[in-house]
Amino acid sequence: MSLLVTGSIGIDSVETPHGKVENVLGGSSIYFSLSAACFADVRLVGVVGEDFDMDMLAPLRRKRIDIGGVEVRSGSRTFRWQGKYQGAMNDAETVGVELNVLGEDGAKIPEAFADSRHIFLANTHPALQKHFAGVFSSAELIVMDTMNLWIENEADALRDTLRAVHGLVLNEGEARLLTGSHNLVTAGRRILEMGPRFTIIKKGEHGSLLVAEDDLFVLPAYPTEKTIDPTGCGDTFAGGVMGYLAGQGRCDGPTLRRAMARGSVIASFVIESFSVDALAAVTGEQIEERLAELKRISDFA
Repeated sequence: MSLLVTGSIGIDSVETPHGKVENVLGGSSIYFSLSAACFADVRLVGVVGEDFDMDMLAPLRRKRIDIGGVEVRSGSRTFRWQGKYQGAMNDAETVGVELNVLGEDGAKIPEAFADSRHIFLANTHPALQKHFAGVFSSAELIVMDTMNLWIENEADALRDTLRAVHGLVLNEGEARLLTGSHNLVTAGRRILEMGPRFTIIKKGEHGSLLVAEDDLFVLPAYPTEKTIDPTGCGDTFAGGVMGYLAGQGRCDGPTLRRAMARGSVIASFVIESFSVDALAAVTGEQIEERLAELKRISDFA
């Protein structure tokens, strides 16, 4: 079943202890799409400016990704982000950001995409996410992402949007900020009171936590010693989760757990290169190998 994602498409410049790249493909919906396409057909909706080289989307064209929803907006410039990682590379320092086209009206949903049953609303203004949730109000599964900026400055709009979705994916800092609870299990319970049926809290190298109406699950991250560039890791994780759910056509507790395992594994590939290089090249066989290893190292029965 097709999975639709709407979010940012950007041009990134990134510096880490392992090197530096300039003007490479980035954006939340790009990482998400390449990850999700390992498990399901993906429909990408987003906006770029007239400065964007569409040849940069070649990695997506080679996957199960329909880019018919990518709009090239005349007179606008593409979203750009410049970041730097240091030390353990747990957090990025934003050196520069140009919202450009992201500060304008949202993308239009192609008529051919109107029958999408699984929707992921990647990080953007919660009012825009609410609009898209309304467009797909009859979808089987709508999941969203968010960030500190909206939690701190658009709290009312965010809470309004949370009542319109089935699931929320966010990191541990965002979960604590949104709920005022340091304990992540309690934070997850409070998020459910805001509307979603489940929330997945990302904990970086420490894995992820699922809090649902009838389930609680903790998953370790896939351990890798090769970390080149963490950019897009969270979006890649979300893509793996949603891609698997869409491919299975259901969202019960056991399926959510298996989806998180795939998200963890996919995220372990993206950090091994700058931009989307490693993610775009990953194979199904490599995914299965790491899934088996993750299961082995986390089994204590």
